[in-house]
Amino acid sequence: MKITLSVIKADIGGYVGHSSTHPEVVNTVKEYVEKEVEKGNLIDSDILTCGDDIAIVMTHTHGVDSELVHKIAWEAFERGTEVAKKLKLYGAGQDLLTDTFSGNVKGLGPGVAEMEFEERPSEPVIVFFADKTSPSAWNLPLYEMFADPMNTAGLVIDPKMHEGFTFEVLDVYTGKAVKLSTPSELYDLLALIGSVGKYVVKNVYRNYDGEIAATASTQRLSLIAGQYVGKDDPVLIVRSQSGFPAVGEILEPFARPWIVEGWMRGSHNGPLMPVSFEDARPSRFDGPPRVIGAGYQIAEGKLIGPNDMFKDPAFDKARQVAQEIADTLRRQGIFEPHRLPAEEMEYTTLPKVLKKLENRFYDTEVERLSDEQKIEKEDMD
Repeated sequence: MKITLSVIKADIGGYVGHSSTHPEVVNTVKEYVEKEVEKGNLIDSDILTCGDDIAIVMTHTHGVDSELVHKIAWEAFERGTEVAKKLKLYGAGQDLLTDTFSGNVKGLGPGVAEMEFEERPSEPVIVFFADKTSPSAWNLPLYEMFADPMNTAGLVIDPKMHEGFTFEVLDVYTGKAVKLSTPSELYDLLALIGSVGKYVVKNVYRNYDGEIAATASTQRLSLIAGQYVGKDDPVLIVRSQSGFPAVGEILEPFARPWIVEGWMRGSHNGPLMPVSFEDARPSRFDGPPRVIGAGYQIAEGKLIGPNDMFKDPAFDKARQVAQEIADTLRRQGIFEPHRLPAEEMEYTTLPKVLKKLENRFYDTEVERLSDEQKIEKEDMD
């Protein structure tokens, strides 16, 4: 059975501040989508939350980029936004950058990850959902899942994985993409995706047969809106087992925290902390960034789950290390490298602060010149 798995997320109001979602907003979104399942427009649906974001997980047979499916998500978020505004939640509707749906939510604010595939006899998938970070947060774990044999033993011992995987990498500034095959082009891949501010992994395909293995949301809100309107808070879908990495291989990268951009005001670097559904409520300095893992078995398009993949004491050490990294970075305060580099701050609110100073800068060489030399320099200019 060929199905499409779509995950569409948005921040439509934080409770309190940017820390969590309000139950009334979540229920409003959930009820709207469930009615679409009852109508037969969707096979099944589920709702996930991480921090102040809501993700709608949907299975259907309409393919990727379906106007019907995207409209369902858009209208569900619109109704949730109405509730958020009544409750005066913070940033109500902030990810809905327009009042008009135009056939597809891409470019309108929400993040989207979708894949179409023939359902296998057993179809386990994991949906990762992060808050207070950007799509480039997935670069490192996707590399480890699909290209690092020290993480994923299947690359060595599974015949279907032994030929490697192809990564589709997107330049978020130009909109252009390139496909790189591993292991033959591994170093070229790392040369790109190590630059997390510019390049993000969009899709991963199995070289054995071209089957899609993983797909991520790559929308960057600041580039869409031209200004800071909240961090992107990405989602990621990864297929598992039987020619794909095992569940344990997919989860293993999260056992060692790494540093991602986002956190407070989308302007700081911080550790990505794997947490259970219950603990996906970032509040310390609006963070640190969080990620949940929702495991599903798909059976005839039905979503069996979710299983809370990070509700495991084996990840306690990762959470402890993330806290220690957070302490070290917070010691930097407003200084880099805790604060993002200047080029990334261009899409935050900082330029508005700096603008008032732009006319006060002066040429220090001119200041040291004599009056006569100043006149000569002005004549030359």
